[in-house]
Amino acid sequence: MKSNSNKTTFIFLLLLSFSALGLSFSLSYFNNGTINTDLLFVENIILIVIAGAIFKYITHRNKLRNKAEFENLINVNKDIIEAKERYDIVAKATSDTIWDWRIEEDIMIWNKGIQGVFGYDKKEIEKSSKWWFERIHPEDSLKMSVRLYSFLDFVKDRWQDEYRFRCADGTYKHVIDRGFLIKDKSGKIVRMIGAIQDVSKEKEEEERLRLLETVITNTKIAIAIANIELNETQYPKIWYVNPAFSEITGFSREEVVSKDFSILFNKNTDVLQLENLKNAIKEYRECTFETACSKKDGTPFWISLSMIPVNDFEGRHSHWISIQRDITIEKEKIKEREQLIKELTKNNNDLKQFSYITSHNLRAPLSNLTGLLNLIEDIPIENEDLKEIIDGFANSTYMLNETINDLAKVIIIKDSSAIKKEKILVKDVFENVFNQVSFLINTIKPILKIDLEETYVLNSNKSYLESIFLNLMTNSLKYKSTKRQLKINVTSKVEGDEVIIVFEDNGIGIDMERNKNKIFGLYQRFHNLPDSKGLGLYLVKSQVEAMDGTISVESEVEKGTTFIIKFKNQ
Repeated sequence: MKSNSNKTTFIFLLLLSFSALGLSFSLSYFNNGTINTDLLFVENIILIVIAGAIFKYITHRNKLRNKAEFENLINVNKDIIEAKERYDIVAKATSDTIWDWRIEEDIMIWNKGIQGVFGYDKKEIEKSSKWWFERIHPEDSLKMSVRLYSFLDFVKDRWQDEYRFRCADGTYKHVIDRGFLIKDKSGKIVRMIGAIQDVSKEKEEEERLRLLETVITNTKIAIAIANIELNETQYPKIWYVNPAFSEITGFSREEVVSKDFSILFNKNTDVLQLENLKNAIKEYRECTFETACSKKDGTPFWISLSMIPVNDFEGRHSHWISIQRDITIEKEKIKEREQLIKELTKNNNDLKQFSYITSHNLRAPLSNLTGLLNLIEDIPIENEDLKEIIDGFANSTYMLNETINDLAKVIIIKDSSAIKKEKILVKDVFENVFNQVSFLINTIKPILKIDLEETYVLNSNKSYLESIFLNLMTNSLKYKSTKRQLKINVTSKVEGDEVIIVFEDNGIGIDMERNKNKIFGLYQRFHNLPDSKGLGLYLVKSQVEAMDGTISVESEVEKGTTFIIKFKNQ
């Protein structure tokens, strides 16, 4: 730069020198030598030197000014580059999408945020405001347009609105859009520059918090939030309670804020539980217990109280959440239930004792009656009326004896602790039953299909299992249909950890719609046979359940009945 300035000055002086020299010769020639050319030359040289100095000064000043301007341009350019870098960094850090709208030309320019945040490819982006407005959610578009153009009409400097903006994949994101106007010297609006910020996560969190607030406010469970600091009672101070807390305890929010939970405790409160609560608070761990408390008016009540520690984002303990539930009614019901259980247990024992005494006291007279009837059988009776009376009396005595025996069986079954349990082969038990009813089988001649595998029933009572099979087999033979030959199928199998035994016949069946809930009831009769007592199925169910099994029935009138018995095979 300096060499160029000197070179320019040298050329300027050289040209002036030649000009001065030419001028001197020209003046001398036209004035016939009357002018002193030497003196003129010296004067010209002095003028040239002065002019050169002035030129040098001017060029030096220009050089300094140009240098300053150049340095200023460099600094401005550097500031512009740094500002652009900061702008890019801020845009990335805030995930903002920057837009520049030249209003008169209706040209919009977007930064890379439109691609990174909303997923649009460069080819999909159009340079017009129409493209922008078309991607605003239909429910928000009219509202946003009205606000934007109202803003432009009132010529305010800054604008802000919230709406949903469609992404490239068709989904919408909640955004906050902020913009400001740029005007020319005459005040005319020429541009608008704005930034769209994705606030979808914030919106979701806001909705979640609003929902939680609604739940906390409207729930019937008392909720209190306490600080981490402990007071002299070693309890944290309460700073929020929901309406349910006031409803349950009688204390208003103003009466409990800045106080602790000791306002609820009274002389009946479990001291051990309170000590456990204090230890849990010291150790920042969850604690739940039930205790007696007092309401504001002194009314005693029971609560289930939980203290739950809450941590901040850095994992530091920040608050306590306490949940209280009024369990006074539950406690009263438990007390009533315990009292009822005591009374039922006592009544049950009394009934057992009564049953034992009754059956014992009736057996002796029945035995005497049976003996007398046996003696009368050997005496010839000619009077037919008397004979009919004695036969009826004998039959009634027999039925009474059977009933007492059945009742004794029921009492023994209900006392399940007295049952002897063992491992039993199903096939062996059924063979004993088959032998007992062989006379009936030979008389009725049913089609029998017996498929009993080598299955064992564990933890069972042999006499019970035998009684179950006998009752079911007898029922199948007794309640046969007169319209077809009787078929009886008895099968057993093991499925998983269960032994399944099935008794199936094609007898007269049971009306399940009418009798579904009475099948295994005591003294329930479904057919009008003279020897039906209505006790057999009750005994079957009692014996099955005494061996920890289950029994179900499927039946249809004039099609047959199926009993399914399941025992645990373990």
